[in-house]
Amino acid sequence: MLSESQLHWRCRRGVRELDVLFTRFVQEHYRTLSDKEKGTFQEMLEVQDPVIMDWLYGKSEPNTQPMKKLVAFLREVSGF
Repeated sequence: MLSESQLHWRCRRGVRELDVLFTRFVQEHYRTLSDKEKGTFQEMLEVQDPVIMDWLYGKSEPNTQPMKKLVAFLREVSGF
């Protein structure tokens, strides 16, 4: 698992919308996630920005159920 400072650093993205979304998500929701969900979020941070944006806008979807669940939660709390 990443430390909090490492996590905040990984939330910095090339796409400004993701930078804001991830930073806010970590501040407001990350602590409420289970360890498995935290691991899924950290896996998401390894995915390229265009792929994540496609997931959030519903143009495509992740291959795994845990990632699908996380994307749905992100869309819900962010207003995507």
